[in-house]
Amino acid sequence: MSASYPFQERPPLITVTPQGLYCAPGDFHIDSWRPVERALITHAHGDHARGGSRRYLGARAGKGLLHRRLGADSVIDTLEYGERLAINDVTVSFHPAGHVLGSAQIRIEHKGEVWVVSGDYKRAPDPTCAPFEVVRCNTFITEATFGLPIYRWDDTPLVAEDILRWWDANRAVGRAVVLFCYALGKAQRILAELARLTDRPTFVHGALNSLVECYREAGVKLLPTQLVSEVEKGTSFAGAMVLAPPSAGGSTWMRRFGEYETGFASGWMRVRGNRRRRGFDRGFVLSDHADWPDLLRTVADTRAERVLVTHGYTDPLAHYLREQGVDAAPLATPFEGEAED
Repeated sequence: MSASYPFQERPPLITVTPQGLYCAPGDFHIDSWRPVERALITHAHGDHARGGSRRYLGARAGKGLLHRRLGADSVIDTLEYGERLAINDVTVSFHPAGHVLGSAQIRIEHKGEVWVVSGDYKRAPDPTCAPFEVVRCNTFITEATFGLPIYRWDDTPLVAEDILRWWDANRAVGRAVVLFCYALGKAQRILAELARLTDRPTFVHGALNSLVECYREAGVKLLPTQLVSEVEKGTSFAGAMVLAPPSAGGSTWMRRFGEYETGFASGWMRVRGNRRRRGFDRGFVLSDHADWPDLLRTVADTRAERVLVTHGYTDPLAHYLREQGVDAAPLATPFEGEAED
C-alpha cells in the first residue's frame, strides 16, 4: 500500500454528497440514500439498500436478499467475496462483514491508497453468514452503533440456551412465548442457533417469512417454521414460540396467542431500563453489530492511519480513538444501525 506522497495530503477518496457516500475516481456511490446511477451496496438492510438507482453492485452471497429489498426488476451485479473489479480509476472488492447473509465491507483502491467502508459488521460467530474478514487499509470507515464501553456481548450459544430455557419454562405451563426481533438477520440467527439445540417448529410473522426462505435457499440450517397466518382459526398456541418484528407488539395480531410472555432480542437489552421501559417480560442481549471491545479490536486490526466513524455513538468512539493516538473523526450519515424500535 505504498503511496508516492502521504495519503493525508490527497483529496479524500470518499466524500459525503446529498446522494450518499461518493467515490469520485470510481464515479459511484456506496449505500446511497437517494437514487444514483450506480450504487455499491454493503448489505440488504433498508437504511443501506434503497431502491431507485439505475444499477447496483453487491456481494454474490446477498443477491437474493438484495432482490427482495430492491425489487425483482432491479439491475444487481455481484462479485464473489475477494473478487476484484476495476471501475474507472479504482479497483473494488467485497469482503465478509459478518453482519447478515451477504453483508460485505467494500475495499476501494486508488493509486496505492486503500479505503474500506465497513457497512455494519460484527466479529462474533454467526452460523447464517460468512465470518468477518480483517482488511488492512489506510482509511477505515467504521460503524459505531454500540460505540460505548457498556456494550459487551455474551457468547451467542449461551444466549440461545437462555432463550430455550425461557421457552421450555413457559411451555411447561401451557403458555406461548412471543420473541420480538428484527426481521432480517436477527430472526434467522435465532432460528439457526436454536436449531443446534432443538428441532421443535416455531411460528413466524409474515414480515419474517420471505426472508427466512431466502436464508434456506442459501443453504442455512434453520428451525422448521410455519406462518402464523396459515394456522387454522381457533388453533391453540399454548407452549409455542412465535418470532415477530417489534412493530407487531401491542397490535391486534397478538390476541390470537392467548396467554403469553414477550421477549426482545437486541443489543439494546444490555441496558435493563430499556426492557422495563418497553414492557417486555424478558430481554436477551443479542446483536448483529460489533460491541465496544470488537470495535476497538477491528480498528487496530485494520492498521488504518485514519478512522471515520459513522452512525451510532460516533462522537464517543472517535473521541476515545483520538485519545489512543488514532486520527479519528465522526462522519455524518443517515444510516441507523440497530434501531431501538
